[in-house]
Parts: sequence; structure tokens; C-alpha cells
Amino acid sequence: MTTILWLKAFHVFFMVAWFSGIFYLPRIFVNHAESKEPLVHQHFKGMERRLLYFVTPFALLTVLLGIAIIVQYGYAWFAAAKWLHLKIGLVILLLLYHGYCFKLVKTFAEDKNTRSGKFYRFFNEIPIIILLIIVILAYIKPF
Repeated sequence: MTTILWLKAFHVFFMVAWFSGIFYLPRIFVNHAESKEPLVHQHFKGMERRLLYFVTPFALLTVLLGIAIIVQYGYAWFAAAKWLHLKIGLVILLLLYHGYCFKLVKTFAEDKNTRSGKFYRFFNEIPIIILLIIVILAYIKPF
């Protein structure tokens, strides 16, 4: 049981670190999309790239530790934990979101962004909603 608790602690730690970046990156996109200053654009390009590469290992560690937790609990637990199947689906959506952020960083780096700050404000809400559902699933385990 001690191993599972350590795995869970580090899983949550890396998830929080990952989300801190996933919440902040779209806010940088908002400012970048709304700025008209070339020097400011250069500054944002660096921030976007560094932040995304900084939090990507946290995403990978979150997933790997989640898999380790499932392995520790065993197949019978995994099969019975229907809430976990939905959580995994949502994590896959988050990974797709994270991957799309790489595309957006590249788009901004090439000065090809055509979307407004408003788009990125809505884009920023996606991981917040997913996180809320994941936390409810993990703690309430409704099914």
C-alpha cells in the first residue's frame, strides 16, 4: 500500500505542474494574438516555446505514474473501475490538447496566427473543464 501512496503523491504533483503550464500557455497566446508590437511578439514566441517544452515532461510523468498506479492495483480493479475508463478518455483528450499546443506554438513562431484573443480565451477553458471532471471522477468515483 505504501508504494501506491507514493505513486499517487507523485502522480498528483506532476499533474499539478503540467496543468500550471497548460493553464498559462493559452493566456500567453491571448496576449500574443492581441499584440501588434513585433518585439513583444518575439518575447512571446520564446515564452511559449520554453513553457511548452518545460511542462511536456510533467505530462509524460503524469501518464506514466498513472499507468504505474493501475499496474499496482491490478487488472481486476482496473476492469471494475468504470470511472477510471472515463478519466483515461479525458486524459487522452488533454494529451491531444497538449499536442495541439505544439502546433499553435509553431503557428505563432512562423507569424501565421489568424485567430483572435477571444478564441484563445475559450481555448483556455478546455483543460479547466476537463480537470474539474477528472477530479470529480477520481475523488467521488460516481460509477
